[in-house]
Amino acid sequence: MQLINFSVTNYRSITAAHKIAVSDTTVLIGKNNEGKSNLLKSLQVAMELLQEHALSEGRGRRRFYREEAGIYHWKRDFPIQLQDRKAANQTIFRLEFLLTDQEIEEFKTAIGTNLNGSLPLELRIGKDNEADIQLKKPGKNTKTLSKKSGKIAEFIAKRIYFNYIPAVRTDKEVIEVISKMLSHELRILEQDNNYKKALKVIKELQQPILDELASNLEKPLQEFLPSIKEVKIEMPESSRRMGVRQDFNVVIDDGTPTNIAYKGDGVKSLAALGMLKNKRSHKGASIIAIEEPESHLHPGAIHQLNEIIKSLSESNQVIITTHNPLFVDRSDIRSNIIISNGKATPAKNVNSIRDLLGIKASDNLTNASYALVVEGTEDVVSLKAILPTLSPKIGKALKNNIIVIEPIGGAGNLSYKLSLLKTSLCETHTLLDNDNAGRTAFEKAERDSLTSTADCTMINCQGMKDTEFEDCLALDVYKEDVLNEYDVDLEGIKLIKNKKWSERVKMVFEHQGKMWSDSLLMQIKNTVSKSVLNNPKNSLDENKRNAIDALVASLERKIKG
Repeated sequence: MQLINFSVTNYRSITAAHKIAVSDTTVLIGKNNEGKSNLLKSLQVAMELLQEHALSEGRGRRRFYREEAGIYHWKRDFPIQLQDRKAANQTIFRLEFLLTDQEIEEFKTAIGTNLNGSLPLELRIGKDNEADIQLKKPGKNTKTLSKKSGKIAEFIAKRIYFNYIPAVRTDKEVIEVISKMLSHELRILEQDNNYKKALKVIKELQQPILDELASNLEKPLQEFLPSIKEVKIEMPESSRRMGVRQDFNVVIDDGTPTNIAYKGDGVKSLAALGMLKNKRSHKGASIIAIEEPESHLHPGAIHQLNEIIKSLSESNQVIITTHNPLFVDRSDIRSNIIISNGKATPAKNVNSIRDLLGIKASDNLTNASYALVVEGTEDVVSLKAILPTLSPKIGKALKNNIIVIEPIGGAGNLSYKLSLLKTSLCETHTLLDNDNAGRTAFEKAERDSLTSTADCTMINCQGMKDTEFEDCLALDVYKEDVLNEYDVDLEGIKLIKNKKWSERVKMVFEHQGKMWSDSLLMQIKNTVSKSVLNNPKNSLDENKRNAIDALVASLERKIKG
């Protein structure tokens, strides 16, 4: 089962948010006080109304949360500016679920009606704080299904696993998150015969004490009220089970075992989120709602948390609110929902998101969706010339500035550059020399959750331990230009084995009586890149071009359209 969209009318600052599509990861973005938190909170209210409805095993209309501190209270949660009007004074939540084939069969068994898979529910709450849950589905069976709306709500509610994590993650909120998780997990035990026997033993041990307390209470009451025949003290079976589920402490040992209540906000935040990472998968709709996951975390932890959220979305639907561009979903722009003036609409393009978050991208990145990160400016010149000859799709993307090629000025700057690009809302792919500097840079960026094996191509040439971009190029394309400019014949580099290009060039230059320096190497690389620019179609060495061909394939898979 999946939640495919939800709508909210008249909840706090949200006056109209219609059919917000829910994907694997849905990101709610907006400026402060625009209603992101209220929209996420409204989903929690709807889910808890459904779940309470199932637990009460009621039908149709139920009364919920009369207390002002409860999850819904009309005077607090209905828009204040609309409270004086006579008509349309209800908060309305609409949830639409999509059932699997197996759930469709289970629905038919439980409800006695065929279903095509889509199941929309409407929940209304007014001044009396009463929840009215109805099915809203057009078709021949509408009247029949409407009469069974209570059963249908119960059917769905029992298949919903909803976790809400607020932005202010005190130890109370963390314990509440863990408590819900623990309760879900321990519920499985209640089907175990040994567990049932253990609960029976507990009941048998408790009952004599409860009976004695009742007897002690019965006698003085009968003195004042002779009509009283008996007093009983009972512990409901559900309370006994819940007591076993929810009584716990969380102790974190980071050198000193300490209750989580006394740890820092960052630890509390990660504890609440980390609990969800490896939670047991359940049949039905598993939804995790997280308000501002970046709260209380330092930048390095935010990158790692982003990876955790991505892994969560593989088996759960994740909905988050955020100000941080790192959490924006670049692979599906419309899954980013812009909240403004009490309304919610899918983002149309990355520029609208950048404007909303106040991101000032460089001119080069203004319209860019993808950035190919390379080590040097010479690589930029060469690749801008070569890539369009290998792929019309990449050529078009480069021409339209959909993809840009960004130099980092040396492998050591990789993590810094990738972090900047991600905050500019660019997806990245990295091309690195396969030498010590390149390998070290990749490992650091991967540890920082800034890149991955899928997002990086290393320059590899068969039979060579260390290789760099120029190793992929055909010597015949640039050797004449080098000879004319530096009076050095590079033909000799063919005789030097197991050395990367720059080391082989150095050996040839020195062998021919030339001084060598790092600045000279940069000049030679610049000469080579100009040679490539003049003859891009023939620039690649047919025996050493495999890494560039692999890069082309990776970029074509990434670029949409």
